[in-house]
Amino acid sequence: MTADTRLARNEDAQDLFGLIALCFAEYPGCFVDPHDDLRDLRAAGDAFASRAGAWWVCEDARGRVCASAAVDLASEESAELHRLYVRPDRRRRGLGEALVGQAERFAAQAGAARLCFWSDTRFEAAHRLYSRLGFQSSGEIRELGDISRTRELFFEKRLSP
Repeated sequence: MTADTRLARNEDAQDLFGLIALCFAEYPGCFVDPHDDLRDLRAAGDAFASRAGAWWVCEDARGRVCASAAVDLASEESAELHRLYVRPDRRRRGLGEALVGQAERFAAQAGAARLCFWSDTRFEAAHRLYSRLGFQSSGEIRELGDISRTRELFFEKRLSP
């Protein structure tokens, strides 16, 4: 299934917060903290545009955000993927793959030679998707020191021009 995407809008904040909360709820000890680590939700439409990037969302039949992904340009050669989430009841329908593809195309058109990101070590199902899409983990792990005691694994993929 392909996904119809649109750019995130500032008024999507509540839907995006709910989406991320549902995804985090699947993992014991993983909490949503809008004050420290989700500040970009307050103005989702502007959050990545101000960093030469974009944030896309997919909606369900009721018009609620059910998936999202964002990308920004970390440097001239590198873009970074952010906020890839798919609501549990909408998974395995191609939404995540479609959003990653959108981010890859955006990054390549902006001249990035690679797309990279950090992913919570608990998100093993997502890691299988990333691997299937050609991303490789360097094995590097960073600790965020947040309320969820998040440890993230680094992934990257070379992009075709």
